[in-house]
Amino acid sequence: MHNWLPKIEEALRGYLAPPDAPYRSAAEAMAYSAEAGGKRIRPLLTLLFCELAGGEPEKALPFACAVEMVHTYSLIHDDLPCMDNDDFRRGRPSCHKQFGEATALLAGDGLLTKAFETLAEADLPPDRIVRAVRILSRCAGTCGMIGGQVLDLQNETQSPDAPTLELTYRLKTSALLQAACLLGVAAAGGDETAARDAREYADSLGIAFQIIDDILDVVGDESLLGKPLSSDAANGKATSVSLYGLEESRRRAAAYTQKALRVLETYPHSGELAALTRQLLDRNY
Repeated sequence: MHNWLPKIEEALRGYLAPPDAPYRSAAEAMAYSAEAGGKRIRPLLTLLFCELAGGEPEKALPFACAVEMVHTYSLIHDDLPCMDNDDFRRGRPSCHKQFGEATALLAGDGLLTKAFETLAEADLPPDRIVRAVRILSRCAGTCGMIGGQVLDLQNETQSPDAPTLELTYRLKTSALLQAACLLGVAAAGGDETAARDAREYADSLGIAFQIIDDILDVVGDESLLGKPLSSDAANGKATSVSLYGLEESRRRAAAYTQKALRVLETYPHSGELAALTRQLLDRNY
């Protein structure tokens, strides 16, 4: 996995190099946020699932970068005052604090559209590119991540029950992780069995991932997280911790992680992916 991280970073820099043009400020804001670090979980999942489905991960790099662009755009917009109103991201000023709200908004829009341009430029058969466009647009749209964001905002003004909170997590977090895994399968030309396993794995991983985020917002290390603690409580947001408490949330995160790991048991070469899955459960940022 660690061998792929430098290649992901290099590819992202290549796609997002700001042009020498009058509109350079938006491109600089795009690169500022995309190159601010992060775990690169989504692009790694794309490459690992491509390999799992029998493909060449190198060919899937454009798909991997595209899903990371969509993820970064979502973070830029999440941080805006009209959304979560966060001043810091990954230990430095949020995009809107660094470049202003209007430029940050345009930078998010730019990353979203650049993602689909990047998909289209992949050196893969056209049917796989069309499949990838369908996957990413659906998982990132109103039936996926955006729908989850809508529910997340609604959950600030009402008290969601357990099924509503789980649906929020499935859309807000699992959907884009699902896109990452399915893009890897698409790049490999994988069959419906591989796609079904990717969806099932990502669904469980996403819920576990979001629960750990909720826990870290309460008991995490602010210097590692790169943003202030208790932002969910400050925004009046319902979370797994507010609904179940810390210990039950930890138990639920472990149970969903085990569900994700069980999907991988039928694949003989899934050791790296299983290791990454366990690492995400034990993460502290």
